[in-house]
Amino acid sequence: MSTDRPSPTPPTPPAAVAPNTSPTNANQPAGVRNLRDVLLEFGQHCRLMQDELGKVIIGQSSVIRQILAAIFTRGHCLLEGVPGLAKTLMVSTIARILDINFKRIQFTPDLMPSDITGTSVLDEDENGRRNFRFVEGPVFTNILLADEINRTPPKTQAALLQAMQEREVTVGQTTYQLPDPFFTIATQNPIEQEGTYPLPEAQLDRFMFNIKIDYPTLDEEERILTATTRGEKTEVRKILSGKLIVNLQKLVGSVAVSQYIVQYAAKLVRATRPKDESAPKFVRELVDWGAGPRAGQYLIHGGKALAAMDGRFSVSIDDIRACAIPVLRHRISTNFQAQAEETTNEDIIKKLIAEVTTPPIDKFEK
Repeated sequence: MSTDRPSPTPPTPPAAVAPNTSPTNANQPAGVRNLRDVLLEFGQHCRLMQDELGKVIIGQSSVIRQILAAIFTRGHCLLEGVPGLAKTLMVSTIARILDINFKRIQFTPDLMPSDITGTSVLDEDENGRRNFRFVEGPVFTNILLADEINRTPPKTQAALLQAMQEREVTVGQTTYQLPDPFFTIATQNPIEQEGTYPLPEAQLDRFMFNIKIDYPTLDEEERILTATTRGEKTEVRKILSGKLIVNLQKLVGSVAVSQYIVQYAAKLVRATRPKDESAPKFVRELVDWGAGPRAGQYLIHGGKALAAMDGRFSVSIDDIRACAIPVLRHRISTNFQAQAEETTNEDIIKKLIAEVTTPPIDKFEK
C-alpha cells in the first residue's frame, strides 16, 4: 500500500550517538546524557519502522507495536485472525524492513519435523568415501514465519520447541546453534478448526505474545481497497541490521525495573491461579489453571520494550498493564462455567487488571 509522503532520513545508529552537549544538560553526567540520547534514537528507529510498515499495512498500530516489542526482547509471537487480515503480509514486510534473513514455512498435515530442522544426507566424495552431511532446514534463519501452525500434527509442531526456547536444534547426536537474532512468528486461523491440531500448552507458553488481529475500521478498509486496487508495488527501505537489532535488545534489557514493578507483575500473575490464596473469587469459579512464572518474565520484558520505545528510562505500572492481555490470554484455561457464561480469557484479564491493586510503597522516615 502506497502513500505520497516523502521517506524520512534514517537516524544515526545508537552506537554512533554523541553525548548531548546542550546548555540545559551541561551539568548532567555524560553517561546519563548518552543513555537518554540512545533511547531517543531507539524511539526514532521504532517510529521509522512504523512509518515504513504504514506504506504497506494500513491500521493495526497496536499489533505492530506488540510485534516490535517482542522482537526487541527476543520474544516470539502468535498471531490470530480470520483470513484476509494481512497477517502473512505484515510479517513479510517486517522482514523486508529488517536487513536479516527471512524464511516462511507453510504448515500442512504432511509436514515432517525434518522439513523444519533439516536432515543428514549421505554424500560420496571423488575418492569414493561416504560421509554424512547436515543440510539445514528453514529454521536456520533470523525471522521464521510459521504460517497456519495449527494445521500440522503435534510431532511437527514440537520440532520448534527447542528452537524457540534454547535457540538451537539437535539432529541425531549433534546440536546446532541458530543464528542471532532469531524470532518465530506463527499465525493461525481461530474460526476454522476442521483438520487442525490445537497447540499444546507447552508450546503456547513459548510464545511471548498472543496477538489478536481484528477487522479494520470503515475508514481503514476504504484506504485498503483504494491502495490495493491500483496495481502498484510498494517498496520499503531496510532500517535495521541483525547486529544493530542485537545491540538494541541489550539496550532494552538495560531499562530499569524497580522492585515495586516486580511485585506488581508477580501479584498479577499469581492472581490468575485459582488455587492461590490471592486469587479473586471470579478466578476460582471460572478458571481451571492460570499462568506460570514465564508470564511474569514476559510482562517485565514487554514493559521494558514499551518503556524504551517511548524513550523512558524505567518501566511503569501502565506498561505492565498494557502487556497483560497479550501475555496472559493464552496462559489461562477457563472451565465450563466460564464458557456457559460466555466469559472469555480477555474478560477475566480485564477484571484482574481492575481488581489487583498495586503494592504499597515503603515510606522512609526522615
